Amino acid sequence: MVDDLVNISAFARRVGLTPSALRFYDDCDVLRPAVVDESNGYRYYAPEQEPRARLLRDLRAIDLPLPEVRRVLDGEPALAASVVETHLRTVEQKAAATRQAAARILGTLGVPAAAVRERGVTLGGPELASAIRQVTPSAAEGDELPVLACVRIELAEDEVTLVATDRYRLAVRKLHPQAFSGTPGAVLVRASELTELTRWVASAGSVQLDVTPTQVVLSRSEPHGALAGDVRELQVVEEEYPAYQAILEGLGPPVCRVLVDRLALAELLGAADVVALSIEPSQVTVEGSSPASQPSVPGGHLAALVSGEPLRIGFTARLLTAALHTGVGPDVLLEIHAPNRPVVIRSADQGTFTTLVMPTRLPEYT
Repeated sequence: MVDDLVNISAFARRVGLTPSALRFYDDCDVLRPAVVDESNGYRYYAPEQEPRARLLRDLRAIDLPLPEVRRVLDGEPALAASVVETHLRTVEQKAAATRQAAARILGTLGVPAAAVRERGVTLGGPELASAIRQVTPSAAEGDELPVLACVRIELAEDEVTLVATDRYRLAVRKLHPQAFSGTPGAVLVRASELTELTRWVASAGSVQLDVTPTQVVLSRSEPHGALAGDVRELQVVEEEYPAYQAILEGLGPPVCRVLVDRLALAELLGAADVVALSIEPSQVTVEGSSPASQPSVPGGHLAALVSGEPLRIGFTARLLTAALHTGVGPDVLLEIHAPNRPVVIRSADQGTFTTLVMPTRLPEYT
């Protein structure tokens, strides 16, 4: 082991720290040398100390306070991860507050919002309009939970994702950008404000979205490529959006898949309050139900391609109808995991759009 020891300067070069930093961490009892020569005070380090030193370097690079650094270095992995994640949230909150303050200052100075943008993306106008029409109906209405009245827009170089949910349904549409600049990120805007821009967006050849700390600035070009000149602005909503990706990832494989005529199924739902879908090997039976005080709702049968186990599942009719009407193409695929788990609804003609609908307990009068 003695032959493997290196002096402080050589060790510093290996791990990306300065000799003075290593002396400081020795004094703080964070990273002790393997050996100290008592005759001259020289410090020597062993190869097995390099991983700890590199981790220490990275922790200080993210400005983690030294007491927290020691918790990460000496704690269990779960505790260490929690410390780093908590620090990251704090840093992000401070950065967001700094960006907002900077935007206000620049606004006071008359600097256009687009001049302080964090990221920008160009999308096809008709494609973006289609995504808005498909996603915004799944946002909540009213002010009970303002964050659910928003659409989350995730921007990256290879993909732009629009997401909306009211807790009973979830809509996710992915788009391929024509161009992207800046750093990947996400922003929330009010669904009602985004919906108002649908026709304006649809008539454009392409739409540029410039994201600033406080606004999403939209500018469009005409179908032949010329700049239209007018712009629209959406205010950024500062809220924490539900972790919808965890829901998607937690579903697991479905126990039953049903491929059925999309519009025919929507028509059978009619004016029912609640519908029951009885799924058999080659057909779906739709049983509509309403309280006794309301007229009865006729049922019906639809031919279907079914794989998996037969089952019976209930839905709030208006939620299922809305999900079917936002789809594309003649067929719809229902992926069922359990009668009490979200049902994934996909279109064979548009793999970039996914809807989840929560089932409901079937009432006694069905």
